[in-house]
Amino acid sequence: MKKSHPIRRVVLASAATVSGVVLLLSLKPASDPNAQAAGAAPQQTAGAQASPQGGTGSGTASGTIDGNVAQTQYGNVQVRLTVANGKITKAEAIQAPKGGTSDQKTALSIPKLTQETVAAQSAQIDAVSGATYTSNGYKQSLQSALDKMKASAGSAQSGGGSSQSGGSGSSSGAAQAKTVTGAVAQTQYGPVQVRITVANGKITKADAVQAPKGGLSDQKTALAIPKLNQEAVAAGNAQIDSVSGATYTSGGYKQSLQSALDQAGG
Repeated sequence: MKKSHPIRRVVLASAATVSGVVLLLSLKPASDPNAQAAGAAPQQTAGAQASPQGGTGSGTASGTIDGNVAQTQYGNVQVRLTVANGKITKAEAIQAPKGGTSDQKTALSIPKLTQETVAAQSAQIDAVSGATYTSNGYKQSLQSALDKMKASAGSAQSGGGSSQSGGSGSSSGAAQAKTVTGAVAQTQYGPVQVRITVANGKITKADAVQAPKGGLSDQKTALAIPKLNQEAVAAGNAQIDSVSGATYTSGGYKQSLQSALDQAGG
């Protein structure tokens, strides 16, 4: 019996060692750092995919835009707009009639017109009583600035992506302005020839490149042409009234204006 004790101890010790090794091997995969990293990776990927967010659209006009110069009986009017995210935030007249009573009328009308522009966000504003010519010239220049603003927004959208460029291509093309000169109309006091600028199918500017000169014709031309230019833009066609005291000049103007409209496709 005494000889069997050492053998038993050896057997028991060996069995305990084997059991310990087996236990360690079974526990090792659970504590493997590589296994933990693999388990954490899907969470990191999910977080990286959720972080990007879409930005705001770039098809809105921002900056400063100057309208075309509008000629009136008492002087030029030109409007400047400050635009942010497609909205008018400020309007001002960088040109307006000056001298004599024009100073008072300009001081009276321009602040009201600029305020109404920001409020209306369009050229559909009321003329100021007592400053009709300045008001009409202001609205004419304002409309041209708005046309440029729309064209700028269309160009920004066309650069934003292929889907947007397809939708804004026709708009951008329509916004391009073209200048057309009508045929010379011969009158009793001299030739009359009209030049118009057309954008979006509308007359944005009209002026006479030829008109009767010399003697009383100078006075009649100075009286009639600014009114006729203004009426041509307002009407958008040649159906405008003749200026009293300048019937021949008015008739020649309308004749040349119609030929310019025919060339422009209007």
